[in-house]
Amino acid sequence: MRDGQRFAEELNWPAGLGSEGSKGLLDLIKQNPGTIGCVELSYARQNGVPVASVENRAGQFVQPTPAAASAAISSFRDALENDVRTPIVDPPATAKDAYPISGLTFILLWKDRPAADRQRAVEDFISYAISSGQDSAEELSYAKLPDAVQKHAEALLGELTSNGQPLR
Repeated sequence: MRDGQRFAEELNWPAGLGSEGSKGLLDLIKQNPGTIGCVELSYARQNGVPVASVENRAGQFVQPTPAAASAAISSFRDALENDVRTPIVDPPATAKDAYPISGLTFILLWKDRPAADRQRAVEDFISYAISSGQDSAEELSYAKLPDAVQKHAEALLGELTSNGQPLR
């Protein structure tokens, strides 16, 4: 069982409704006027779900936008350069335009895979997504990755192997 799954099953919520996955949550929100839920911005936009401004530490009510997520990411620049797993939730008050419940998405890959062609295909796709694919990020309701995070991801991709041998 995944840790998040175990946590969700062990946690005894005092009130509220549960659902499975983003679609289940979205259906629940639509069926219950006044319901508050948390889904990815792109998913909310694709499905015409209204989004909420949330007050950040600077006392500003900020709409969820790629720019507001970028502001959150930027406020953690130094920490992210040291560890890309750094949470970017609840940025400091100096990040006046930051959306306070932003997050980074991670991709987990097999470092070594027996089929070299499949491993190269994975490497090529991820390389595109973290480099030139970033040009499409904002139109898809995502924030661009900072250069330091892109460089770190590229370095990790360079460690992928097939049967213990480098891909390139």
